[in-house]
Amino acid sequence: MASITIRNLDDEVKELLRRLAAENNRSMEEQARVMIRAAVDGQIGPGRIDQIERTLRELTSTHSAATPVAAPAGKILPPGMLSGKRILLIIGGGIAAYKALDLIRRLRERGAAVRVVMTAAAQEFITTLSVGALSADHVYTELFDRNDEHDVGHIRLSREADLLVVAPATADLMAKLANGHANDLASTVLIATDKPVLMAPAMNPRMWAHPATRRNRATLGKDGIGFVGPARGEMAESNEAGEGRMAEPLEIVAAIEALLEAGPKPLAGRKIIVTSGPTHEPIDPVRYIANRSSGKQGHAIAAALARLGADVRLVSGPVSIADPAGVKTIHVERAQEMRDAVEQLLPADAAIFVAAVADWRSENSAGEKIKKVAGEGPPVLRMVENPDILAGVGHHSQRPGLVVGFAAETQDLLRNAEAKLKKKGADFIVANDVSHESGIGPSGVMGGDRNRVRIVSKAGVEEWPEMTKDQVAARLAALIAERLKTTVV
Repeated sequence: MASITIRNLDDEVKELLRRLAAENNRSMEEQARVMIRAAVDGQIGPGRIDQIERTLRELTSTHSAATPVAAPAGKILPPGMLSGKRILLIIGGGIAAYKALDLIRRLRERGAAVRVVMTAAAQEFITTLSVGALSADHVYTELFDRNDEHDVGHIRLSREADLLVVAPATADLMAKLANGHANDLASTVLIATDKPVLMAPAMNPRMWAHPATRRNRATLGKDGIGFVGPARGEMAESNEAGEGRMAEPLEIVAAIEALLEAGPKPLAGRKIIVTSGPTHEPIDPVRYIANRSSGKQGHAIAAALARLGADVRLVSGPVSIADPAGVKTIHVERAQEMRDAVEQLLPADAAIFVAAVADWRSENSAGEKIKKVAGEGPPVLRMVENPDILAGVGHHSQRPGLVVGFAAETQDLLRNAEAKLKKKGADFIVANDVSHESGIGPSGVMGGDRNRVRIVSKAGVEEWPEMTKDQVAARLAALIAERLKTTVV
């Protein structure tokens, strides 16, 4: 496929494409390619095709000033949540600074204006030229710059933005703000601001775990500073892994949107429990029984509920993704731990059970690694059933007013979901086909980024189209908000 030059499109077409890209968490180029391929494959429905026909013509034909394109008739999407918002991005010094370049692009795709402050250390990793080109604005680096400070620039920078974002937030920047230091432009701006601040920490796991960093993190939290991440994973340094990776740009964007969202909060005052991810049931200190759940859908639902104003308590099994912004997360490993954590959180207005809990566990987990013995066969594992967390809460004396379960099935999807609905005491079941035949992505639903679900209740079955997991989460959160309007707890 020929390359697509977005900058040659009319402003109206670029704005349309920007909104579609933001809706689907893609770059504008990626969105253009997806749209063209979907049109070729006949995957875009007739109602939608006439809405984006003009855009497709622009993307597949030579654009020139002699053939101007009229503005689209009506808006396909409402303006992005960040349209017109002003973000001051402070880039700290660390290898994760390269992610700030993509973060700038993602924010601008969603209509935000981005102004950047770079520390001296950040300039060792990325250049002001790259940052300035992506932000389309001057890049600020010096506290005592004659041109920038003629009108007290550090005060102006700190007050003109709607939100300050520090990404990567190094241990040094966190320490400076926690202890009131202001000896360079970045720290001075942070001290001088009266606007919300969001930090995306990034550092070596030992630095993140150090008591000084933990104290500073706690102090900043008490001061009202928001955080997104860090996540667990491989570090840039060889043979280094653990908690300390900076959140991915789209995760930071979601946290920014949650902080700046001024829309209605239909779930304000509601306490909602969400479970997510797999459980790990130990066989010995090395091995365990688990499943392929990534936690992406459960975490997305928790974040969507929080955006609608809910006080969300997420009980998460072992996952490799970051805790969702604005959500209180409790980390567990085994099914019994998840059950105990959920019951301790009762009472609640609603409980959403997305976690793929292991049905069985080894009756007696070995205290040492089970070794192979020459001449002997494999050891016999005696299995016992794990607690049924959904059924336990569905029939609990402190049952929430709304109980939602998930059914991940590889066969007889609706029959199994309807049986689960009756047995578990749920109000409705979100059923999804996780077989390879589901046709959703090369990696399937579990671990993938897309999903196709059916809502099974006593009233019948409602089938939803295939969407991203974030879109499923947003639609489900809206449904939960609607159901809770008439629920008395």
